[in-house]
Amino acid sequence: MRFSDPWLRVASTVAFIVLWQVGANLAASEVLPSPIAVAAGIYAHVSQGELAFHVAVTLARVAVSFAIAMAIGTAVGILMGRSRSANALLDGMLILGLNIPALVIIILCYVWFGLTEIAAILAVSINKIPVVAVTMREGARAIDAELLEVGKSFRLPRGRTFRRIYLPQLYPYAMASARSGLALVWKIVLVVELLGRSNGVGFKLAEFFQFFDIVGILAYSLVFIAAVLLIELFGFAPLDRRVAAWRT
Repeated sequence: MRFSDPWLRVASTVAFIVLWQVGANLAASEVLPSPIAVAAGIYAHVSQGELAFHVAVTLARVAVSFAIAMAIGTAVGILMGRSRSANALLDGMLILGLNIPALVIIILCYVWFGLTEIAAILAVSINKIPVVAVTMREGARAIDAELLEVGKSFRLPRGRTFRRIYLPQLYPYAMASARSGLALVWKIVLVVELLGRSNGVGFKLAEFFQFFDIVGILAYSLVFIAAVLLIELFGFAPLDRRVAAWRT
């Protein structure tokens, strides 16, 4: 009997929960609460109304930072990939941005701009822009020159050339940037909230840490991870299938 992918995902999830429960029973410690205890914690926090609020605040920060980083990083990456002068001018800054620790950027943004929402969004965006730019630069370099020549021979306007020739070839790189970007952005957002915001999942995790509330930490973490997985399932995955349908 051959199982389909959805059933394999369900089976792996069930296996993880079972192993978690067995580990919790063997440990018999508050350090490793059982899945049932965490589920009860999720229900309690949802009933209080705080969990939905803080998850929504964090998701809003993730969305804004993600959009800014993707827009700027894509533009810079395409420019560097298609222009040798631009690449020579910006390559050093790009390498610097890739190697500065995220924590340093977060602290500097808070010191320079204060403990504000703008500083938080800016810190997350700055951390992500170089990663997007590097990926999109490679995509721009991989553009088929022969297809560009075909566009020129048919005298296609620049806008149409970009939509019909550039975008289809850049799409795999853009999706790779988007998916890796979402994974990176939400992790940095949590650090930003932990260090300098008064709401959000990161703020609550810091609060739970102070009281050694492992159930609260796991409850908020699992709910937020589930929200990100839903974005992948109902956002990126359908978009990927739709845009890449021409390949099949």
